[in-house]
Amino acid sequence: MLTTLRNLFSLTFLMASLSLAAAPACAADAATVAETTLKNGMKVIVRPDHRAPVVMSQVWYKIGSVDEFNGTTGVSHVLEHMMFKGTRKVPSGEYSRRVAAAGGRENAFTSRDHTVYHAQIAAKSLPLVLELEADRMRNLVLNEAEFKKEIKVVMEERRWRVEDQPGSLVYETLIGTALQAHPYRIPVIGYMDDLKNLDIVDVRAWYRRWYAPNNATLVVVGDVEPKAVFALAERYFGALKPSVLPVRKPQAEPAQAGIRRVRVKGVAEEPTLTMAWRVPSLTDPVNDWKPYALDVLSGILDGYPGARLNTRLVREQRVALDVDAGYDGIGRGPSLFMMGGSPAPGKTVDDLEAALRQQLRLVADEGVKPEELARTKAQVIASQVFARDSINAQASMIGQLESSGLGHRSEDLLLERMRAVTAEQVQQVAREFFVDDALTVAVLDPQPLPAGAKPKGRPAGVRD
Repeated sequence: MLTTLRNLFSLTFLMASLSLAAAPACAADAATVAETTLKNGMKVIVRPDHRAPVVMSQVWYKIGSVDEFNGTTGVSHVLEHMMFKGTRKVPSGEYSRRVAAAGGRENAFTSRDHTVYHAQIAAKSLPLVLELEADRMRNLVLNEAEFKKEIKVVMEERRWRVEDQPGSLVYETLIGTALQAHPYRIPVIGYMDDLKNLDIVDVRAWYRRWYAPNNATLVVVGDVEPKAVFALAERYFGALKPSVLPVRKPQAEPAQAGIRRVRVKGVAEEPTLTMAWRVPSLTDPVNDWKPYALDVLSGILDGYPGARLNTRLVREQRVALDVDAGYDGIGRGPSLFMMGGSPAPGKTVDDLEAALRQQLRLVADEGVKPEELARTKAQVIASQVFARDSINAQASMIGQLESSGLGHRSEDLLLERMRAVTAEQVQQVAREFFVDDALTVAVLDPQPLPAGAKPKGRPAGVRD
């Protein structure tokens, strides 16, 4: 999963802008967030939002594919699946059944940087969810028979999500080409050969290595009071012993020395082009400015329907059927600025590449006008007009900032720094970073569906 600064900041912009018009009783902003750290090292963050008698609980483990190594790729995601297979007190499948019986819904996801378990439920049932989460944090029963069934589900999920999806294959190949040393190159779901050879011993070792209160953050947003949540967290998680966590060593990606190109064959009706440039990540919210400018640049290019790429390349020049741009500046590893799309009939991927490069050159040479900059920021706010109503989005923003190392209290600062981006700064990053020595290009070479073959549907057992 890629989390863009624009997506994260647009929610922040929205929350701040709406708070000017909303009644104070409805406000759910950074100032209302409370936090504590239990003696075992587990951080607990709470944001009250009393508009409905519901609550979102999220447990963020700082463990993902970035921490994996050759031979066991995908183990973080496999363990996520196994976390629903029961503990000594709660049988397999009972976690989901109990949450559903209380009127809630639950799920989980794994990314490059973290694994997250979330449940939305009536506020009065929060103790149920926290008790279940604390139990499986330390008491998971990793049964070999259950593992053998679930690993087949994960392999089928890889086939369905990646190997049968040409766009996913292109993305996986692009990342593996752009990043040749950093573990961000590892797909979150893992490589198929590693999944085939993974065993229950690997999963047990990963669980013991990383699943501990001092490697987790509990985020709760909803109809609650912080002191009450802190007391519940202490009650259910406080007795869990911390672990001695492995030291995470720096893993810098070597400098790129020349353009990299790759072609991927896949069953598809039309070719696609994806371009990725190595650019800075956001590491210092106070002093960094280039990540904010890069994010604004992505908004100018593709932040709303009337942005440059869609207007000029799709509507006016008709060189593309669709185009997009994005910047993934939040995370523990290197960042990429990506652009791409599908060429229009009669046009080639080379035509589209030239047109995309021209749009970047126009920003670098001519800059952006103040009114375009203001319009882009306003559209980013408007595009997320309903996001503030989601306690899930609020909790996810807090957890994302925490797990990336930026800290949830930087939320207001990020807003201020984004608002302060100037047209000159946008022009400067356009000039500085979009060079061939930092570029990787991936092209999908479309192939016909084999005779008699039918598109494959979603496999049974795959969670969203």
